[in-house]
Amino acid sequence: MKNILIPTDFSDNAWNAIKYGTALYSKTRCTFHIVHINPISYNSGGEAAMYVSPEILEETILKESREKLEKLLKEVERLPLNTKHSFNISALYGFFTDHIKQEVKDKDIDLIIMGTKGATGLKAVSIGSNTGNVLTKVRCAVLAVPEDAEYNTPREIGFPTDFQLSYDIKVLNHIKELTIMHKAALRFLYVSQKGKDLTDLQMKNKEFIKNYFSENEHSFHTLTIKNLDDAVQAFVESRDLDMLVMVAKNLNFLERILFKPAVEKISYHTKIPFLIVHE
Repeated sequence: MKNILIPTDFSDNAWNAIKYGTALYSKTRCTFHIVHINPISYNSGGEAAMYVSPEILEETILKESREKLEKLLKEVERLPLNTKHSFNISALYGFFTDHIKQEVKDKDIDLIIMGTKGATGLKAVSIGSNTGNVLTKVRCAVLAVPEDAEYNTPREIGFPTDFQLSYDIKVLNHIKELTIMHKAALRFLYVSQKGKDLTDLQMKNKEFIKNYFSENEHSFHTLTIKNLDDAVQAFVESRDLDMLVMVAKNLNFLERILFKPAVEKISYHTKIPFLIVHE
């Protein structure tokens, strides 16, 4: 049984995340925990209006959120029915990332699925946004689903890596499970600098990955393009990828791909879901 957390702000991109998540795990027994977190309001001086009496909270903010969640649940029930899926809803008030961390712990969450805004994707200015914070601060796998992403059974999954770090078996298991579930092929991308060979450490890490995924369809690809964004864009287009996976352990590499200011011209951010796996 998988426990999947989907935060919602009732926007189109949050709805797309729900649709994508239920389709991706259509053959898996899952409990989807749909949560709406009301942010702490701030007063005119810019200070957090921390205290709201429990009575006011229950009678106004949380009551309204629960009504919206009940309505959302009715929409969810109109999606292709799956008897293996169950849904829980909850309304909360407070700091977004803190609540997400707590939900992951309390509900033994395996995966968080979040919608991201269309045109601008996860660009530099949004690193402080909810998705950016969850990706970098919550130790749980996150699937970021762009607003314009349409669900297709993932047949080709891209895995950009610099082979600098060794990967934990648990992390690779998460990725292997997804590839087996959808009979998908893994395509590893290494962006090389002109004239530079892999170091002994990189060769060792590459060999480990090769052995681990030996029973899965996979291939290794090298591109010599100066800009990492352009390399990933070219890779996504040439392979017609359905998803990208990355490991959060290599945060520097992750941020270079996910939080670049030039994201507006990078279309894969608006079309391709990212799965970020933590150790």
